[in-house]
Amino acid sequence: MVVPLILGAAMNTFFPQALEIGGFTTALFKNGAAALIGAFLLCMGAGITFKAAPRALKKGAVITFSKLAVSVVIGLAVAKLFGSDGIFGLSALAIIAAMSNTNGGLYAALTGEFGDETDVGAIALISANDGPFLTMVALGATGLAQIPLMSLVAVIAPIIVGMILGNFDKEMRSFLLKGGPVLIPFFAFALGAGIDFSMLVKAGLPGILLGVITTVIGGTVNIFADRATGGSGIAGAAASSTAGNAVATPHAIGLADPSMAALATAATPLVAASTITTVILTPILTSMVAKMRNGPCGLTIDD
Repeated sequence: MVVPLILGAAMNTFFPQALEIGGFTTALFKNGAAALIGAFLLCMGAGITFKAAPRALKKGAVITFSKLAVSVVIGLAVAKLFGSDGIFGLSALAIIAAMSNTNGGLYAALTGEFGDETDVGAIALISANDGPFLTMVALGATGLAQIPLMSLVAVIAPIIVGMILGNFDKEMRSFLLKGGPVLIPFFAFALGAGIDFSMLVKAGLPGILLGVITTVIGGTVNIFADRATGGSGIAGAAASSTAGNAVATPHAIGLADPSMAALATAATPLVAASTITTVILTPILTSMVAKMRNGPCGLTIDD
């Protein structure tokens, strides 16, 4: 996941024209992330049994709530102690926008590699925090935005199709599950092609610090929340990132509340830096949790 993603980001940062020559090259390496992730979710959905679906939804709901809760607690604590401008440039807006959003593509790849069927299926609810809605809820602006129902349906549909195919045809389940991991490096590169490393330079250390807080502190809470549902902690760790489209969240908040326009402008590069930083840190954290989960000879700690 990480190596092709970083290669994609490097290409987009230093040689962006190389990915925009058109044809199959641009379709696959620049614009292919959404289609490839959709195919990946369908493949991995084939491994979710109807019996496991309720557990997946429960896990997704708990992780989503814990991610929102920790972002609100930290954001409001900073606002209370240091005022609206925050500390080191980290305002409550920047903190909540970065910490309350999850990179769905990264989550899908990590749970597909390290997790089980319920971890992958949890994305059906975790995707609800991908965008400005929950950030607005946290900032008391619930009447100004809403998640379109069809946006959620669009995320869940490939998983449901995969579940139907996998539950009614065992050979199809086996076939699709083998295809899922093959897609990971391809959509990882395409996701990286949407990242520009120059945003790290623009945001500086505060932006990197925001990413560290999101993965380390937010991730720790997510892991405990995941384990509270009977999970391994892998899904919680995989959700400890900042979504790429979270970069647009401060702007959406600024439009909804003009009094926050200046803060929104300052928060945007910080959130972008958090996105890049968590893309590196979240896979490391998830891998660590997976290794801690597994004991000698492949046995789990519970065994």
